Amino acid sequence: MIQGSIVALITPFNEDGSVNYDRLRELVDWHIEEGTDAILALGTTAETPTLTMKEEDEIARIVIEQTAGRVPVIVGSGSNNTMMAVEQSLKFQEMGADALLVITPYYNKTSKAGMVYHFTQVADAVDIPVYVYNVPGRTGVSITYEALAEISQHKNIVGIKEASGDMSLVSKFAKLINENFNVYSGNDDINLPILSVGGAGVISVLANILPKETHELAMAYISGDTDKARDMQMKYLDFINALFIETNPIPIKEAMNMVGLNVGGYRMPLCPMADDTRAVLRGEMEKLGLL
Repeated sequence: MIQGSIVALITPFNEDGSVNYDRLRELVDWHIEEGTDAILALGTTAETPTLTMKEEDEIARIVIEQTAGRVPVIVGSGSNNTMMAVEQSLKFQEMGADALLVITPYYNKTSKAGMVYHFTQVADAVDIPVYVYNVPGRTGVSITYEALAEISQHKNIVGIKEASGDMSLVSKFAKLINENFNVYSGNDDINLPILSVGGAGVISVLANILPKETHELAMAYISGDTDKARDMQMKYLDFINALFIETNPIPIKEAMNMVGLNVGGYRMPLCPMADDTRAVLRGEMEKLGLL
């Protein structure tokens, strides 16, 4: 069971819009040096909707290769096409991924039975852990407690990245926590509340720019230093909110570029921040001494 901070890794681009694979390798090394506990490749923050399948394969290969077993690598393999999710999951398993992140089927808006079928098909096909990804703000559908309770019994389904922002729902999901299944925060603004109901860690956008601090926040709570964890959550809360003032990953990439991490721009339809929102982001970074 992974504990601590799992970075939802961005995809760096060159000036011409191509993937900057050299910078990707450097970011992997930097995260490990800074204390990141695991790396998620090909999540939402990686701009996967605008990556080609060839690029996704190369990103996964490089992250796995560069990590070299130093920390676990989770690879996003989900799809709203169940057979495609199975195919992608098997491919990334063969590449050496330690675990998979599988999103709830989007657009199709399946029933509870279809949701169970979808995740069971993927979990049956692979031999490595599978994390469910619940992000209804992106997908238009949320997994129900009843569906999660059923699939959490599968030996390969070990946790959920919970990004609904609904603490009432999270609290229900927390009833399912045991030695074989856990809940992970997918919203940095409620990292502490999710940890407080038994969550094992965070799958974090914030960790792209503050990997050490995100690791320390999570591990402080897990180790029993709740005061430190609360103080850190409050310290970074306004900055976290600024990181979502426009669609993720626009603000996090802007912030990383401001501090010299040089991750490049975006692929359309994502575009640079407006002047007013960039000013808010810069102001919060200045308050923290990041600039």
